[in-house]
Amino acid sequence: MKRFLVLKTCLLFAMALTVTTSLFAQQTKAQKKAEKIAQIKSLIDAQNYVFVAQNAFPMGGRMRNITPDYNLTVATDSVVSYLPFFGRAYTADFGATKSPLDFKTKSFDYTAKPGKKDGWIITIKPKDNKGVQSMNLTVSSEGYASLQVTSNDRSAMSFNGYVTERKVKKSK
Repeated sequence: MKRFLVLKTCLLFAMALTVTTSLFAQQTKAQKKAEKIAQIKSLIDAQNYVFVAQNAFPMGGRMRNITPDYNLTVATDSVVSYLPFFGRAYTADFGATKSPLDFKTKSFDYTAKPGKKDGWIITIKPKDNKGVQSMNLTVSSEGYASLQVTSNDRSAMSFNGYVTERKVKKSK
């Protein structure tokens, strides 16, 4: 009888421990998700973030995985695009050696509005870059994003990736 009572007590203790652990894990996951959403919202509101491209989708071509070196850096005073181009050029500059999506601009229009379900729809229109007409960035509340680049003299390109915090370089 004593064995049965001890076994029953141990079983109840193990069940209580399992339930408490799973409840704690659920709360932690929800807290982490809420923190991530708040962080992404603050980055978008501050206009200070980096879109890191993971996949490139050329128009009429196949998806290409790309290295995380390719990105679009957005700040309040500048936009720096370092993205590859795979696609068709209707006109090309003579002797051009770098990607048409590799540029820096300080003159641009920037609009960010809330998405239909969640997240944001961001439109960037560079004024001093004749090759890029607009860049439409759709960001989910969890930081996943897709970028559509519309060009004046080339086929459109799309990229999938994520939005992260912009690292500020320290000057000496």
